[in-house]
Amino acid sequence: MLTKQLITSGSYLENFRDVPKDILWTLDRIQHSMHETMKLRPNRGDFWVFAYGSLIWNPMLNFAGQMGATLHGWHRSFCLRMIAGRATAEAPGRMLALQPGGSTQGIAYRLTEEVAEEELILLWVREMPTGAYRPLWTTISLEDGTEATALVFVAEPDHPLFEADAEVESIANCVARAEGPMGTNADYVHRLCCVLSESGITDEYVGALSAEILF
Repeated sequence: MLTKQLITSGSYLENFRDVPKDILWTLDRIQHSMHETMKLRPNRGDFWVFAYGSLIWNPMLNFAGQMGATLHGWHRSFCLRMIAGRATAEAPGRMLALQPGGSTQGIAYRLTEEVAEEELILLWVREMPTGAYRPLWTTISLEDGTEATALVFVAEPDHPLFEADAEVESIANCVARAEGPMGTNADYVHRLCCVLSESGITDEYVGALSAEILF
């Protein structure tokens, strides 16, 4: 289980030591990305972080509230080649991200201004060791009928790890085989499928991939 201690101690980034140096981000670069993104915030005060993958069951955020939410214009996609964590360069898997089109149901976590800086650096180290995601500000629809500003990490299509073909039949074999120091790629998919179901969220793509790699 990924914990704050693993991130703050530097142990988490050790999982990426075999990643090619030309795509591995330094801590300084990760911090710079966070600061530049925060400069683009459309407003001040509390804001939300939109979770659509492992952040749902392991947010590791000191949040002030949470609520079901929908992000329009983006859909779940295992479109990022994974070569560390739950895979290796020799037996790569796939990481979950978001690609344009459709909509995504997830969980939104509200962060206050007071804790934002401290909490977000942990989130950035977790999500951006290679810069394969693009952090952006967008609008989400909360389950209470209101809209809110949210931070979300989507796939960076210009990144070397981006894979255009993320169809179930194309990725099932590599996902089923991939394994690394943080576990198996298949376990991630199965857990995501279960957590979405428990949260009352239906995602046919995730369900189809989980069923395809079940045995």
